[in-house]
Amino acid sequence: MDAREANVPHDPHLDARAKKATERASENMHILVNDPSLALYRMQEHIRKSLPPTVERRAEVVQLHQQLQGHCYDAEYAINAVKAMQKAEPIFSNIQELLRNSLFFRQQLLYEEKRKSEKRETSMYKRLSSHISLDLTDLPDLGDAWRETASRVESAFAHARSSMVDREEKAEHRRSAAN
Repeated sequence: MDAREANVPHDPHLDARAKKATERASENMHILVNDPSLALYRMQEHIRKSLPPTVERRAEVVQLHQQLQGHCYDAEYAINAVKAMQKAEPIFSNIQELLRNSLFFRQQLLYEEKRKSEKRETSMYKRLSSHISLDLTDLPDLGDAWRETASRVESAFAHARSSMVDREEKAEHRRSAAN
């Protein structure tokens, strides 16, 4: 023993307290040194487990967003189509009125034809005409005139249809350019 140690009284209670304090300090130092690495390990573990489902959900959200956007465009297109139909209402009303007029005129023509046929049956000229023979070779051929008229009507309808298709294509092109 040393001279300094001989002069210092030895207290076992103090030694136990000093030993306990140094153990606690050592334990706290050990926790402080290892605690950040444990926290980082826990964070890494959490990220490793939760990142793949999060990425999958994000991809699902992006896909759903694209689908929703497509449905919104479809709805806008349908709304524009309905508005265009509403603008066409006066035209359809005009067509309906013309159809009514044409049916009325057709009924009038049928009535007149029926009246004439009733008059012809009792007509003296009808009985007389059965005794007269006519040579119809002098009259022009009406079949060609009917075919030419039918051809003109068909070409007019075809032209109207192609004009309508062109207008629809232009409108579709404008809609797609606006989107």
